[in-house]
Amino acid sequence: MKSTNPIFNENVYEQTYALTERPMTVAGTTNKLLILSLIMLVSAAAVYYQFSMGRYDFVNILTWAGAIIGLILGIAIPFMKDKSPYLAPIYAFAEGAFISGISCFFENVYAGIVTQAISVTFLVVFAMAVLYRVGLIKATEKFRAVIFTATLAIGLFYLISIILFFFKVNIPYFYSNSTLAIGVNVVIALVAALNLIIDFDNIDNGVRANLPSYFEWYCSFGLLVTIVWLYIEILRLLARTRSRN
Repeated sequence: MKSTNPIFNENVYEQTYALTERPMTVAGTTNKLLILSLIMLVSAAAVYYQFSMGRYDFVNILTWAGAIIGLILGIAIPFMKDKSPYLAPIYAFAEGAFISGISCFFENVYAGIVTQAISVTFLVVFAMAVLYRVGLIKATEKFRAVIFTATLAIGLFYLISIILFFFKVNIPYFYSNSTLAIGVNVVIALVAALNLIIDFDNIDNGVRANLPSYFEWYCSFGLLVTIVWLYIEILRLLARTRSRN
């Protein structure tokens, strides 16, 4: 079945691979996700240290570098799945710098917001995992189609916004704390959370299809993409609500 997550956009799960090497497992994918998370944490801590030392211009450079490298790898890795054991850690390191730079900015304005955002993100990921495992939310074809459409619309919105940004045209949504902006932010965060259901289902499908072990890195990379997206949306949502107080 096809996924709404662009990382899982091929029908690799509809075929069973020959067991020419160790197949991927759920435990193996979880371990790879932990490794990528630790790499991201190390990178984030390094950028935070630079911020604490007052090297704001350097932090800004690291943030943009992380964003650009992360974007390039995020596009390239789906076309180079067998290289994911080498590229996914680089992506995690770049994303660590990116989200740390953004987090430092928000933390400087709203003290304690990063801790709140991390806590909420973990709670959402855990809740989605439980809902998936107990079968309350299933990745049906209709569910996938709806989430795919919503994710595509959001992706196009952000792409257009980035293009307009380089032409010095600002989208009011990114700077507004209006009720409408908060509502849109909630919807985007919800779509990001529901993408986790697709990710979990794709991992299970990969295990059933006996995909090669390097798919553990690939699937953990895809899951990390969704988690980072969810964290950023939650961080932005918390900032909007706190700015109204």
